[in-house]
Amino acid sequence: MVGEEAVAAGNIPDISGGRFWLVDPLDGTKEFITGGGDFTVNIALMENFQPVMGIIYAPVSDELYYGAEGKAFMSLGGKPEQETRVRTAPAAGITVVASKRHGDPERLNEFLRPHKVAGMSNRSSSLKFCVLAAGQADLYPRLGPTSEWDTAAGDAILRAAGGKVATLDGKPLPYGKSDRKFLNPEFVASAA
Repeated sequence: MVGEEAVAAGNIPDISGGRFWLVDPLDGTKEFITGGGDFTVNIALMENFQPVMGIIYAPVSDELYYGAEGKAFMSLGGKPEQETRVRTAPAAGITVVASKRHGDPERLNEFLRPHKVAGMSNRSSSLKFCVLAAGQADLYPRLGPTSEWDTAAGDAILRAAGGKVATLDGKPLPYGKSDRKFLNPEFVASAA
């Protein structure tokens, strides 16, 4: 198991076999510290250095998202689970989800310039992946630092719902990096 706090303490397990868990017990630390509700618990199962199963839970709002093997589900406020799928971008324009507390608004606007944007939404933590998987948004560009434990569960859920996550040059987001720092390059998560 690779966890944010364990890596920070220097405890880095051997993941050379490609199968391991990536865990972030508190994603959205700034949101948590300031009393906001957009923090999550992220758990991802990695196979061959790719996220194959993800679970994200937001305790304050009691939102649960999970996905694997081409199926994604959500349960909101303790209600029965329902299957989720990404949506086709509306003709009126896409809805973009961006970070509430990170990023450069000018750089984001420049990145979005070629797109027809109908709306913007700001969320913290891995919930940005979840709104895409739930068909509530179309694009999440991350133009700033993240770590593998921040993205793997959301990546797995979004893939299971029919979306994708790619680096800015269009390659799949890599995991199990050899530098053992687990830092991600900038990426774009999308419904299609």
